[in-house]
Amino acid sequence: MNNPISDTSTLFSSVEFGPFTLKNRIVMPPLTRSRSTQPGNIPNDLMASYYAQRTSAGFMVTEGTQIEPRGQGYAWTPGLHSQAQIEGWKKVTQAVHAKGGIIFAQLWHVGRVSHTTLQPNADKPVGPSNITADNVKVFIETAPGEGALADPSEPRALSTAEVGELINMYAQAARNALEAGFDGVELHCANGYLVNQFISEHTNNRDDQYGGTLTNRLRFLKEIVAAVSDVVGADRLGVRFAPLFASTDEDRVYLGLVESDPHHTYVEAVKVLEQAGIAYLSIAEADWDNAPDLPEQFYKAVRAEFSGRIIYAGKYTVEKAIRILGKGYGDLFAFGRPFIANPDLPERIANNWPLNEADAATMYGGTELGYSDYPFYEK
Repeated sequence: MNNPISDTSTLFSSVEFGPFTLKNRIVMPPLTRSRSTQPGNIPNDLMASYYAQRTSAGFMVTEGTQIEPRGQGYAWTPGLHSQAQIEGWKKVTQAVHAKGGIIFAQLWHVGRVSHTTLQPNADKPVGPSNITADNVKVFIETAPGEGALADPSEPRALSTAEVGELINMYAQAARNALEAGFDGVELHCANGYLVNQFISEHTNNRDDQYGGTLTNRLRFLKEIVAAVSDVVGADRLGVRFAPLFASTDEDRVYLGLVESDPHHTYVEAVKVLEQAGIAYLSIAEADWDNAPDLPEQFYKAVRAEFSGRIIYAGKYTVEKAIRILGKGYGDLFAFGRPFIANPDLPERIANNWPLNEADAATMYGGTELGYSDYPFYEK
């Protein structure tokens, strides 16, 4: 991100996006920051300030926001299932809209990637099957304001009836998002969380209509998309995937969900979204150091199958964004870590101004330090 770019103009062309016209193609993606007010996981004034600072993005998506109490896998993340949470989010949306920003809520359920201490009544987390997550940690509160990493707890498999109830919960969360003033919603279907767990052959061994064949494993996704589209409209709905291809560094394979045929799995998933007519698809690429690009044939297949807008993310540089845009594979590009430390990131990109460095120690939880106190550029 720090290399000077002579021509960034293509990233600053306006683009039609559902019912909106975006001022640029730079996206602030979902970024978990764990700053909600406790108890209750309630969005607050500090969060409103943080999002309002970053409205120079063409488009913004909130941090992952749990749709129900069982959907939480990390301490202090905000929810969208109580009236107090809805009122808290109104502060955020009003602050963003006052500055002309567009913001969607990311609807999130972690499924099995949780811990009994984060669950109602200290129950087991829920998932498509009773397969415990490995190669990942959750973050639990150990004392007021203090937390620690922990291994996920053993999950409990959802009954078929409970799967239907969860689909209704997604729809209700979408209604709550509209009440809170959001412009639309994004479904978090990536990174090994609940929807991804239904899609993956590694985490779904069900024998009902939601398991077995790929068509069945995609059914949960398909039914959630339909239910949420009925609430917000397909033109105000996006879906996020994180398709992972084989890696030689097993420790870096995020949550271990590398399908035996990721190309086929995710191209079929994209077809589901195309049939539903949603506004956009967001694809999070592998983001560890020296991670490879997605295969060229995958970029081409996604573009061929999906007629909506495509957002790419994952340690993107400006150079890579311009290249992928030039090839026609993507339409918008998300810069996560740079947006944490640079509230005025689009202006810095446009002017080749230097970037602030993010402070890893203040990434999750805490106060305004390392959150809303990063400086805007001064000449």
